[in-house]
Amino acid sequence: MLQWIGALLASLFLIVAPAQAHARGPLVLAAASLQESMNAAADAWARHGHPRPVLSFAGSSSLARQAAAGAPADLFVSADEGWMDYLQKRGRLAPGTRATFLGNQLVLIARAGTHGSIALRKGVDLAGILGRNRLAMASYNSVPAGKYGKAALINLGIWDRVRPKVAQADNVRAALALVERGATPFGIVYATDAAASEQVRVAGIFPPSSHAPIRYPVARLKASTNPDAEGFRRFLLSKEAAAIFRRFGFTTR
Repeated sequence: MLQWIGALLASLFLIVAPAQAHARGPLVLAAASLQESMNAAADAWARHGHPRPVLSFAGSSSLARQAAAGAPADLFVSADEGWMDYLQKRGRLAPGTRATFLGNQLVLIARAGTHGSIALRKGVDLAGILGRNRLAMASYNSVPAGKYGKAALINLGIWDRVRPKVAQADNVRAALALVERGATPFGIVYATDAAASEQVRVAGIFPPSSHAPIRYPVARLKASTNPDAEGFRRFLLSKEAAAIFRRFGFTTR
């Protein structure tokens, strides 16, 4: 009898195990600035009866390099067009799946509880305001938020004076954390990052004309094998998802 029960349980396991193997949602490589909004979108997708996507957040540059090196993933969402171009040139994107769907704004943040605002216009003495302190930014030669920030400071004519005071971070959320902890008095992040933290406030808004438009493209990776990957990509482009992203401060198509 015990042998019969054991055989039955073993056969049930063989039936259930493959189903569980296919129950994992698509793996999404997403820019660090999307943490709250992408989690909300993944929750909404799961409420429709789909396996919840697995989300991996980091700087777009790091994620793009991982995808280019063959990391097993299904979707890539970048905080700029450049890193999506990087993967497209290497033949890593599924044809016809690239779409730009979100926008953002670049801001200067300070610790919550401090006072005063800074008019970010040509020639503003940000270096003088910093004094001996540092300015937190994502890596300005690779991470989109840092690249946008560098371009804005160059446009305002103050990059050469500010550059020696920059504290570079791996991604925009790491730059945000430096200001949250008080390690630096100011930082450059997206407006959505500032809105996600109660420990910082917006001290200034960079003119949109001071940097390239902040655009977020999404694409399915050619190596994707998850049957839900294309469905979730299309969901991210839907009106339902657009309402979610707007709730977190992003602009949508």
